[in-house]
Amino acid sequence: MNKETDILGQQAEAEAPISERLAAFVIGLKHDAIPQDVRNRAAHHMLDAAGIALASTRYEFAHKTLAGMQALGGSGPMVDGVPVLGLPARMNPRDAATMNGFLCHGLDYDDTHIAGIIHPTASVMPAVLSAAAMTNTSGREMLTAYVAGIETATRIGICAKSAFHQVGFHPTGMVGIFGCVLAAGRLLGLNVKQLAHAQGLAVSMAGGSMEFLADGAWNKRFHPGWAASSALTAVALAREGFVGATRPYDGRFGLFNIYGGKYTDWIDLSGISADFGSVWELMKTAIKPFPACHFTHGAIDAALALRDRCPADQIEKIEIRVPQQVFGTICDPVANKRRPKNDYDAKFSVQYLVATALVHGRVGLAELEPEYLADPASLALADLTECAPYGDGPFPAAYSGAVAITLIDGAAHRHDEPVNRGAADRPLSNAEITAKYRDNAALWTGPAKVAAMEASLLTLDQTPRAIDAFAPFCGA
Repeated sequence: MNKETDILGQQAEAEAPISERLAAFVIGLKHDAIPQDVRNRAAHHMLDAAGIALASTRYEFAHKTLAGMQALGGSGPMVDGVPVLGLPARMNPRDAATMNGFLCHGLDYDDTHIAGIIHPTASVMPAVLSAAAMTNTSGREMLTAYVAGIETATRIGICAKSAFHQVGFHPTGMVGIFGCVLAAGRLLGLNVKQLAHAQGLAVSMAGGSMEFLADGAWNKRFHPGWAASSALTAVALAREGFVGATRPYDGRFGLFNIYGGKYTDWIDLSGISADFGSVWELMKTAIKPFPACHFTHGAIDAALALRDRCPADQIEKIEIRVPQQVFGTICDPVANKRRPKNDYDAKFSVQYLVATALVHGRVGLAELEPEYLADPASLALADLTECAPYGDGPFPAAYSGAVAITLIDGAAHRHDEPVNRGAADRPLSNAEITAKYRDNAALWTGPAKVAAMEASLLTLDQTPRAIDAFAPFCGA
């Protein structure tokens, strides 16, 4: 370890271990202590994730992954087990958590905590759904555990300050497991010491490579579900007395020291347990308006704002400005980004997404289908793009984007989006979230069932058995 890493070990030295502080908050959180607007927003975030899971079932990746999981013997009779959202299957809690996390993150359309750079609901919701099914708990208690998991996972992510991304790790896999452990551990009745041990074991399970960026592989889709299912394992073992590492976060070989790489000095653990119960990070968690990497959203909106003034056939040059820290994710390597191989590849190409926005006037699921990926007009514009650093933007507090277009006649147009739509300062309304859910769910079923599922989930905290609120989402 280099000298900078010693700082991490000193920050919490005079206090109880971080794992115990997080466990104490989660176990002590009372439902009525969560403001009503936070509880309402939490239900809308779960509704958003459930709608995405339903839409994911239209794609090959969902069915091939379910077949692989079932080949391991993880499926059971339809009357038993935890429902898999949108598919005709019920599975044991761990396998259901894997599948549900996979489906919620399958379209890269799920929520993002901006400063933490993680997708919290796609891991925490599957974990608490499985834990709630195991304990037959109420919707009220499931919602409380979900909020607790979001509040802890996001704070852990904030501490990294994008360091994980810089060295090739996907923070949702690295950080999501801890929020899942804490949320599921609460539902399964662990005490503070047991829940601290569960986090100590989770540090050996945290993982998530960004190598999928090279070819649009399915790996990233798997990270939230793997975090959720691994968390259930850690919690079950700790409840029976498993002894985990004492300092999974700030120890010599803890999460931040071993995965921060040369950016360890960016990391700040001082706020990891700050303001619990008074500041709600859930309210700073962004709902995505586009089914693509959140880093691209500012640039997409900038392109859409310029479209009426910049006919595609009159464009000579396109400059896209995004934070320098995200170049490795959405800008490079340039040749690959200008010619995405598949839909997932396209989701991480700001060049393709900006070009598509300019040509077609929208970026939705349809614009990621093969016929759009091969569209000559979009590809021609992608060849005219160059990426440049945004400059003094607020990253990672927001994912800024700007597009500057030069036309053949020499006219120049530029539009800036300093704060991306959906971020804390520009949140989507609950009505907009509901509309998004309805659009996604309509890809799976008809209007009557879409409405019934919506009502079921938005009244989760009034449901005696949490699992009943999710029953309408099962494909059986």
